[in-house]
Amino acid sequence: MVRGVAGVADVVPDLIDIGVNLTHNSFDHDRGAVMQRAATAGITRMIVTGTSVTASVQALSLPEPVPGRLYATAGIHPHHASEFDQHSIDALRSLLDDPRAVAVGECGLDFFRDFSPRDVQERAFAAQLELAAETGLPVFLHQRDAHTMFIAMLRQVRDRLCGGVAHCFTGGPDELRDCLDLDLYVGVTGWVCDERRGGALRTALPDIPLDRLLLETDAPYLLPRDLKPRPKTPRNEPCHLAHVLARVAAEMGQPPEIVAEAATSNSERLFGLPPLASGA
Repeated sequence: MVRGVAGVADVVPDLIDIGVNLTHNSFDHDRGAVMQRAATAGITRMIVTGTSVTASVQALSLPEPVPGRLYATAGIHPHHASEFDQHSIDALRSLLDDPRAVAVGECGLDFFRDFSPRDVQERAFAAQLELAAETGLPVFLHQRDAHTMFIAMLRQVRDRLCGGVAHCFTGGPDELRDCLDLDLYVGVTGWVCDERRGGALRTALPDIPLDRLLLETDAPYLLPRDLKPRPKTPRNEPCHLAHVLARVAAEMGQPPEIVAEAATSNSERLFGLPPLASGA
């Protein structure tokens, strides 16, 4: 049982957190407990985000408490694009042979922080898009303050990609329309719960088709700001995905169980995850 934003307890069946940074050092002292809290809250599967070659190796090396519950992406975040070279592509290609590797990424463009030069980000992004086309895996996409270039680069290769998700989507209706025109899935996080920054996303949410919606926490980042009682630390956890679900459902005007079922089905379809056995 979990509590939604209105304080009403709901049973949440079989949720998938499609974006959790479970290798982050803030989880080092209690990772097992974090995973158990997630399972108790109805999060049956998680996809761990790879943001560099090293982080992708770590993500794919995490032990599974139960087989079939933990997956990962393998890629290089635009923040780390300066580290990208041919050896990176070779390493990622090898990592993507792992059956638990379900997407290329986190890859994309970030012109907000510019931790790597923009032309370097673009080269790393283009190479990972080609890798996704080569491997037949979907792309796990990052974009911040780079929407026009991001969409233009995706449009050039979209017909050779099997699919992708706009991870941690924070835009409004216009940005959403561009993503949907490219037949992308849309990942929604606790950003929707942020009264300061989430207005554009809340406006766009009713326009997200149920068959395009995915749910994620991006933990340990983006702790939902409307959680009550407020946690003692700002660390987000995958167990809070049930709260994100409740807020998304309220903003979309849909029953939470309908949104949960759609998001889980979409996650299985995009990432090629087998459905859980009945009663698992």
